[in-house]
Amino acid sequence: MTEPMDRPPIAAAVVVRDDRVLLIRRRNPEGSLVWQFPAGQIESGETPESAAVRETLEETGLRSQVIRLLGRRFHPETGRLLSYVACSAVAGEAHVAAPEELAAVAWVAHADIPRYVPQGLFVPVQQYLDGTLASH
Repeated sequence: MTEPMDRPPIAAAVVVRDDRVLLIRRRNPEGSLVWQFPAGQIESGETPESAAVRETLEETGLRSQVIRLLGRRFHPETGRLLSYVACSAVAGEAHVAAPEELAAVAWVAHADIPRYVPQGLFVPVQQYLDGTLASH
């Protein structure tokens, strides 16, 4: 594995609409990561929050807005520094807007998350979704 500091940090958008969370399936999965949140590299001068919103739009065509930063960690699978940003969907319909990167998008109900992400979620993300999705 490459040293974490050699690779640019990543921002992931945890986008909730109604009682579902947006997941994307990459055309080329990273290890066991098949389904994941819209995510990508944080560009120079960009905050994790703005990167999460930009990546969601580029990958899925969905406009979103930041609610708050949920946390960050070095991802156990990729070794990349990953910031998780809670977002709400504000306009558009999620679709595969970057077919060279994505194979599919899905709005996933709370009870179905383990089927899509069997390795489990980062604890602050799981707690956020437990509180947000379970309340619908």
